[in-house]
Amino acid sequence: MVFLTKWSTTPMPHRQHLRRFLSSATVRAPAPIPARRVPRSSGTSAQSARIRELGRLGRLSEAREVFDAMPFHDIIAWNSMISAYCNNGMPDAARSLADTISGGNLRTGTILLSGYARAGRVGDARRVFDEMPLRNTVAWNAMVTCYVQNGDIPLARRLFDSMPSRDVSSWNTMLTGYCHSRQMMDARKLFEQMPERNMVSWMVMISGYVLIEQHGKAWDIFRMMHYEGMSPEQPNLVSVLSAISNLGNLNILESIHAFVHKAGFERDVVISTAILNAYTRGVGMLDTAVKFFEGMTERNEYTWSTMIASLSQGGRIDDAVAVYQRDPIKSVPSRTAMLTGLAQCGRINDARILFDQILEPNIVSWNAMITGYMQNEMVDEAEELFNRMPFRNTISWAGMIAGYAQNGRSEQALVLLQALHRNGMLPSLSSLTSSLFACSNIEALETGKQVHSLAVKAGCQYNSYVCNALITMYAKCRNIGFVRQIFDRMTVKDTVSYNSLIAALVQNNMLEQARDTFDNMPDRDVVSWTTIISAYAQADQGNEAVEMFRSMLQVHELPNSPILTILLGVGGNLGASKLGQQIHTIAVKLGMDSGLIVANALISMYFKCGSADSLKVFDSMEEQDIFTWNTIITGYAQHGLGREAIRMYQQMESAGVLPNEVTFVGLLHACSHSGLVDEGRQFFESMSSDYGLTPLLEHYACMVDLLGRAGDVQGALQFIYDMPIEPDAVIWSALLGACKIHKNVEIGRRAAEELFSIEPFNAGNYVMLSNIYSSQGMWDEVAKVRKLMKEQGVNKEPGCSWMQIKNRMHSFVTGDEEHEQIQDIHATLWELYTLLKATGYVPDTEFVLHDIDEEQKESSLLYHSEKLAVAYGLLVTPKGMPIQIMKNLRICGDCHAFVKFVSHVTKREIDIRDGNRFHHFRNGNCSCGDFW
Repeated sequence: MVFLTKWSTTPMPHRQHLRRFLSSATVRAPAPIPARRVPRSSGTSAQSARIRELGRLGRLSEAREVFDAMPFHDIIAWNSMISAYCNNGMPDAARSLADTISGGNLRTGTILLSGYARAGRVGDARRVFDEMPLRNTVAWNAMVTCYVQNGDIPLARRLFDSMPSRDVSSWNTMLTGYCHSRQMMDARKLFEQMPERNMVSWMVMISGYVLIEQHGKAWDIFRMMHYEGMSPEQPNLVSVLSAISNLGNLNILESIHAFVHKAGFERDVVISTAILNAYTRGVGMLDTAVKFFEGMTERNEYTWSTMIASLSQGGRIDDAVAVYQRDPIKSVPSRTAMLTGLAQCGRINDARILFDQILEPNIVSWNAMITGYMQNEMVDEAEELFNRMPFRNTISWAGMIAGYAQNGRSEQALVLLQALHRNGMLPSLSSLTSSLFACSNIEALETGKQVHSLAVKAGCQYNSYVCNALITMYAKCRNIGFVRQIFDRMTVKDTVSYNSLIAALVQNNMLEQARDTFDNMPDRDVVSWTTIISAYAQADQGNEAVEMFRSMLQVHELPNSPILTILLGVGGNLGASKLGQQIHTIAVKLGMDSGLIVANALISMYFKCGSADSLKVFDSMEEQDIFTWNTIITGYAQHGLGREAIRMYQQMESAGVLPNEVTFVGLLHACSHSGLVDEGRQFFESMSSDYGLTPLLEHYACMVDLLGRAGDVQGALQFIYDMPIEPDAVIWSALLGACKIHKNVEIGRRAAEELFSIEPFNAGNYVMLSNIYSSQGMWDEVAKVRKLMKEQGVNKEPGCSWMQIKNRMHSFVTGDEEHEQIQDIHATLWELYTLLKATGYVPDTEFVLHDIDEEQKESSLLYHSEKLAVAYGLLVTPKGMPIQIMKNLRICGDCHAFVKFVSHVTKREIDIRDGNRFHHFRNGNCSCGDFW
């Protein structure tokens, strides 16, 4: 198959190697061996055991050397080599070897069948099953297991029902299928029908209830097992402990501990380690686990590694190091757990020193070190280590492919997939899904189709993980038709599948279909709710997002941090401070308010709502990251508080936090809205000279805005001419806005011409040019602009203002006649108008874009949306109560003057957030100092 790759970015040199790829699913098996009758026994057990051991370690080439060096092979040797291939994701190589045997046995076919099953190749597994001349119960069980492993429970049940005879393993396999697919009612019914049960039966049921988080029922099954006289032996008790270790209930774990003591297993190190593991998995039980660990009279290597891993994962890396130092043996598992913990907390150099101290690291240690490098974005180091590995297994390849894809090297991920295939191995499910993720990252549709073809040839195209990855890939590549086909053909659709489809529909602007899919889901999880709530928020349907959140709470689904962050964003965008406060209260109750992501969202929301609570949240935070500082600097900028923004920047520097590009956008924005020209220039120069940051278009736009607002329109134009990069619409729009403020017709016309070329359908540009012309009485030019808008089919965006009164949002548009109290609002406006004119207010009619008489202009100005909102606020709120209004566009000069007079006459505090910034009106003055 030719690799006809369409990359969305500039090709890189190594892509040239992707010429032919995935030519067939058949791996390059070793040279055929002539068919022969295989002896049944020959005393080759030592070599066969060595082959199995090397296969377990992933050292297949060495295993094959041992096999080929044997003077003769009995069936055990053949099966050992075939099993080694299957266990390492190479079922085709195993099949090629098996085809050379004329005396294979039932076990040979069962090994092959299971190998294909593990690789997700259900069709090939079924062919092996159908070709077997004889089948015993083990073979039937293996085929049922294949269907179960790959999520096809209906087919598994049909095969189970057709079995000529069944043993307890048959029943347990089917029981496992129901439990893994969360069909616990069917599982319980089958469990009750079982003619006999063994410890595995009980353990599977316990695991099934744990999986659906019905921990109480899991505990009930355990007690029922005990009451029926089923006393678990040590291995089975370990399995039971593992199954119910996620209960997270200290009382239940203490009861199990007591049971272990009564059963005489108290001093059994394996059982004690299993109990320790159960304690470490419980939420908030790490201290209890440490106490249990310290009381253990005997410990093995897994006891030490369990404690080290748990402390590391719990963020207590120093305690983990202390435990590691006490380990008298410091076995390979113990060292591996320690280096994993060090890597996870960013101490990657310490992890590497520990790795180098392992004399003979096993493949788990190699994989852990490579994963650590990838987690710390040290891709080159991971690559160097991968190339040095003496042997690799499928996890090694999968880890590298995933690491490349997750660290922005998607092309290299696909090159490595090619190398994997050249080495005679079919990719694992993890490698396939990571490769599809890589295709999604670079929107490489044609490459994705070829990986899809490989999945089909590998027989795992119906695997839910692969299907979900395919849905995501095709959605990212805007191929919604393939998305639908894959979803419709899935044999098993789990919650993740539905979530993937909803996300795909949202990505392709199909919100209505996404909602239909959500409504028809058999089950939903928090990700389902997050996806649909986020979709409404991104579509500027904040009210729908809030309604979905209320529905979520009604079904007792607790929100996660992303949902709270999304809703805080909705509250901020709408200026709905009461909604934001309610979400804040929920975050506090759930203990999520102190998390960085939620805390940063709270700061942003309160700033957007004009609330000083933003500073309270900031001061209460135990730690701040760069996003925190950027949020508060940007918040001050929105309020025109340039000096305060600079002060926060200086605090950030003192705290040792390095600024990034976003920091300087906030600083320049703050300087622009405060007239701090010299300071703005200094920050712009500091970006590159002090921090090595290259200014982006956003920074240049801020500088144009800074110079233009300060009155240096000519200097702003020259700045654009001197830019090393091509100016975009934002930069020309900043210049046009400055020309509007300072009534510069010549440069305004020049900026508008550029904007009409770049974005001909943006009505705001036409309106700003019209404003410039009308301010100079150039009505012929205004008419020309209006004519041009008509020819282009451009409509002016209406001014809209809104405010929240008693948990209800009220909106107004210019000239509004729809509000239920519009007559009272108009009457209030006229009273205000008469009163204000008597106190010195003079309507500024230059903001009227029509050549009409002065009286008509004044009447037109009177019904701007923000004036209607102010009048309504005065009408329905108690005297002295502050009024807060949001507006979609920049407030016009006349409305600005009007509200200043209103704040003076009524003694009200009035806050208006327009499309650019906040205006805080107090006693006839505005916080912007008339500079906006």
